[in-house]
Amino acid sequence: MDAVVVFDCGSTNLRVAVIDQRGSILAQASKPNSPSPQPGHEEWLIWDVDQIWHKLCSLSRTVMKLVDSKLVKAVAVTTWGADGALVKRDGSLAYPAISWQCSRTRTVVKEVVERVEPREIFSITGYQVIYFNTLFKLLWIRRNAPKAFERAYTWLMMPGLIAHRLSGEFHIDPTSASTMMAMDLARRDWSPEMLEIVNLDPSFFPEWREPGEVVGYVTEEACRATGIPENTPVIAAGHDTQFAIMAAGASEGEAVLSSGTWEILGLRLDRFDPNDRAFEEGVIIEADVEPGLWNPQLLMIASAVLEWVKRLLYPELGPGEYEEMLREAMSIPPGSNGVIFIPSFVRDSGPTRKYGTKGTILGLELGTTRAHLYRAAVEGLSLQLRLALEILEEAFSFKARGVRVVGGGSKNELWNMIRAEVLGIPVTTTRFAEATILGAALTAFKGIGVFKSLREALQSLDWRVGVYEPSGIRVYEKLYRDYKTLLQTLKHHYLRKWLS
Repeated sequence: MDAVVVFDCGSTNLRVAVIDQRGSILAQASKPNSPSPQPGHEEWLIWDVDQIWHKLCSLSRTVMKLVDSKLVKAVAVTTWGADGALVKRDGSLAYPAISWQCSRTRTVVKEVVERVEPREIFSITGYQVIYFNTLFKLLWIRRNAPKAFERAYTWLMMPGLIAHRLSGEFHIDPTSASTMMAMDLARRDWSPEMLEIVNLDPSFFPEWREPGEVVGYVTEEACRATGIPENTPVIAAGHDTQFAIMAAGASEGEAVLSSGTWEILGLRLDRFDPNDRAFEEGVIIEADVEPGLWNPQLLMIASAVLEWVKRLLYPELGPGEYEEMLREAMSIPPGSNGVIFIPSFVRDSGPTRKYGTKGTILGLELGTTRAHLYRAAVEGLSLQLRLALEILEEAFSFKARGVRVVGGGSKNELWNMIRAEVLGIPVTTTRFAEATILGAALTAFKGIGVFKSLREALQSLDWRVGVYEPSGIRVYEKLYRDYKTLLQTLKHHYLRKWLS
């Protein structure tokens, strides 16, 4: 059976996997990833693209030794969004790749919003004003390192930087570009108005490659570095979020929750609708993997909260050990005996953004145990999810009949049970927890003709779904009302503190 290689590049982990057309991972390997201080400016953070490439090459050689190379028919690259770099004609960097974790771009935000109001930016690009958006990086470089543009041939997003190392070809895909705050999202093309802010026009960027199109072919040099056969097609993929949403296989009326350290609750809609409610609630909208579809979404903190609880209260447990936490939490009744856990809001996005709250724990008593706190944290994350779902439903006239969960957070049975109870609708999981890799792989298979469409690719899979049905535990309705009241109360508390 044919297989493809996926370079799955996250900002905390790099992974290379070989996947067959059934969606099964035949081999995979990973290494940690993190930004580095920029030489000469230790307070600035950049991505060492050469280091990332060398790690990916090492991982690729490892997995290629575990499979028959004759099975590998294509390679695709998916990465985090917002980041990229100016590159020269030979593909080398004209300026370091600024990380989304670097705060330097805050200094140019005011200049942009004075030219185009945030509401108008959202109506054009689908994006909120978030300081690490790509457009701010371009403007910062224009203001502080203008000679970089003189050296530059074009701009590549992170998938394009890795794909160029594989094929020697330049390209940009709409899923990654939709994270730049520079696209006219309704047209799935560049916005001249937004690019004018940084004194650029669409001709500066490489040609569009839709997901599934051939970018180029693995070069002899890349073959030696990665172990992937020379002339293997390099297929365009893109931003990891949209590939996870697509590959969840959600049916009509299902929202998609990609759950890991962070959670993204998203929809696949056949219209671009940057309405006032969505803007006010911090929704962002990105280009779907398929033309004619868009992905409204909300970002929330997720299992990072549970890892924090584990680190503080379960120090005896090693990495990946969760059974004791789950066993103890199962013994605690719904509602955690009155303990309420409110996660902190996420940067400039997320359902609790407008409340401006910090993480809060209420209802502690002398009898409160670590199990109460863990269960309350899971319940708090589920309450946050319900708030996010209500925002998307009201903003986009969408009625959710269920939520399909992918990612590492889909493996937590207690969490799935509580999600279903809090939401009051079925929560569905599948055997494909690694949805981003699956989405990139299916796109690559479509690109080489194994499938005629992504719909056909999704329909070919054996999903082995698991469904968690709500049982109607009444305490969660009251808990949700209390949760929203507390958010409003905390908002007033922090507002008074700020005013004083």
